[in-house]
Amino acid sequence: MGTESAGTEQRQPVMADVAKLAGVSHQTVSRVLNGAPHVRPDTRDRVLAAIRELDYRPNSAARALVTRRSQTLGVVSFDSTLYGPASMLDGIEGAARSAGYFVSVTSLRSLDGRSVQEAVDRLRDQGVEGVVVIAPQTSAVSAVARLSSSVPVVAVGSGNQTRVPMVSVSNRSGAGEVTRHLLDLGHRTVHHLAGPANWLESQDREEGWRRTLRAAGAPVPDVERGDWSARSGYQAGLRLARLDDVTAVFCANDHMALGLLRALHEAGRSVPGDISVVGFDDIPEAAYFIPPLTTVRQDFGELGRRALELLVGQLAGATASRTHVEISPEMVLRRSVGPAARH
Repeated sequence: MGTESAGTEQRQPVMADVAKLAGVSHQTVSRVLNGAPHVRPDTRDRVLAAIRELDYRPNSAARALVTRRSQTLGVVSFDSTLYGPASMLDGIEGAARSAGYFVSVTSLRSLDGRSVQEAVDRLRDQGVEGVVVIAPQTSAVSAVARLSSSVPVVAVGSGNQTRVPMVSVSNRSGAGEVTRHLLDLGHRTVHHLAGPANWLESQDREEGWRRTLRAAGAPVPDVERGDWSARSGYQAGLRLARLDDVTAVFCANDHMALGLLRALHEAGRSVPGDISVVGFDDIPEAAYFIPPLTTVRQDFGELGRRALELLVGQLAGATASRTHVEISPEMVLRRSVGPAARH
């Protein structure tokens, strides 16, 4: 019929096609693509117009061979749907994209030393320029401390217990602030529903709560311990509801606070009339709890940006003046707290 067969695929444009359409050399197209200076504005405009017209997509693998830069960063993440680790990952990915980097993510079920080392090795084999390790557990901290890597590594959420550069939220100060707020409202003491003992956030939030009570000369009650889930908060709430001297509870995360609120409601204990409740994280649903939950907000976007700053700084050969960056959280006051009830 004089036409190409339907099965013939159209050839993808290459750099030579862009150069021909723009009327410039192959080298000029390359300089425009790499953002090189000393290209005349009208020439740059012609090249960019040709790229758009041809829908040309640079071959990132070929460019990496020339520049020895993959523009790709690796992230080793804990395989979890928990709000904190998931939001850390989202913040890091967003910051990387804004900085012009692709991201390759490896999610692990276990953050032991061997698993983390193997994950970093796999990412390095993929040609990543640097690696961010989300390290919320003590096992992950130990793994990061023992890492052997030829590429820069930054840890996130690992407190100040590793030798590699790190970014974390100041969990102790956040816990201390809400505990102090409850004491200032006249509560004799504050009970604490902690997270798992092997999680750094749990350890630091418990320490911030404990230090604040001791500094105020307030009694330090026995810790209730959950597993971050609303179910564990509910079970702890059933126990706490039976104690007449409980007037305030600080929960180490918002999901446990949700379960606690349910248990207190079923036990006929009003919030905040009988018992004030505070959480940590400021999950999107916290403002819609009954009552709306007072909590501690973490800026996960800032956490990601600061981690990328440390990592990109290392890639540029800069010597960081600070290898541990702590980001201050923010107390968010809502209607789940009030003055201590008089007994």
